[in-house]
Amino acid sequence: MNKTFIKKLLTTIVPVILVALIGSIFVNLGMDWFNSLVKPSQWIPNWIIPVVWSIIYTITGIILFNWVDKGEMPKSTIILFIVNGILNILWCLLFFTLNLTFVGLIAIILNLIFGYLLLFNIKKYKPVYFYWLFIYPIWLSIATSLNLALWILN
Repeated sequence: MNKTFIKKLLTTIVPVILVALIGSIFVNLGMDWFNSLVKPSQWIPNWIIPVVWSIIYTITGIILFNWVDKGEMPKSTIILFIVNGILNILWCLLFFTLNLTFVGLIAIILNLIFGYLLLFNIKKYKPVYFYWLFIYPIWLSIATSLNLALWILN
């Protein structure tokens, strides 16, 4: 492996892994609390959530690595990826670890907004990646509605 490859790996894949890892730590800290919540009758099976997030993180890592490998990513796209990563971690902390369903709802709504901003920013520069990452804001929309339902019911 040459230094360029390692640098690309460190600047693209490692941050995605860190976001996923930190988020999952916060989620795991709050699972007992989460499992005790009243959930709507139309709740999705719990196993689906980590599967979808794994797909999203994998797609994000592939996009970042390929984009950096084939050329320079626009600064606006980099900033939006960073903001989305921070908001993902923040939501996991607020909702699961601190058990703040309403504040978590605000955070995930912001994440949803920035998720769509990221998606349409990507569409301007790399339309094919737009289709790859389309699942991200759709999943955030579902997660936002689930967060709202939990806030209402609990």
